[in-house]
Amino acid sequence: MGRFLFRVTRAVALAGGVVLALLAAMTAVSVTGRSFLNAPIPGDFELIEIGLSVAIFAFLPYCQLVRANVIVDFFMERAPVRVKAFFDAIGSLVFVAIAALLLWRHSLGAVDMYNVGETSMILGVPRWWSFPAAVACLALLVAVCVYTLRRSIREMRAGKFEI
Repeated sequence: MGRFLFRVTRAVALAGGVVLALLAAMTAVSVTGRSFLNAPIPGDFELIEIGLSVAIFAFLPYCQLVRANVIVDFFMERAPVRVKAFFDAIGSLVFVAIAALLLWRHSLGAVDMYNVGETSMILGVPRWWSFPAAVACLALLVAVCVYTLRRSIREMRAGKFEI
């Protein structure tokens, strides 16, 4: 299961990276056009808002799986593996709850945005368009958090970290 999750989360994170790179290129073109030609890309900030939300959600599952989320391990630096794994399990448990809450609320928000039909000001892009990608990434994050919780429990029992 871990290998499958790794492949999926890596692919999703790479897709988020592509989105981020495209947004950076678009920003450069828009700023250059605004500065030299007085012709920015219309609605560039709207596209950046949508793209960044998708990219950020795309990175979360991979970061959780490979232990790259921000953690404070200053106090745990010299602790035994079992103690570190115990606190990793607590962190994963809390993250499962947070991710599940975000998944639930984003799902409801997507339905509300779809029903209301709200659009962006300049381009008229339906605001709900970014929600399905975010909800899919959050569902993947919940699965990854459950996996990392189980992994930390196994590590506590074994006394060594898994790769």
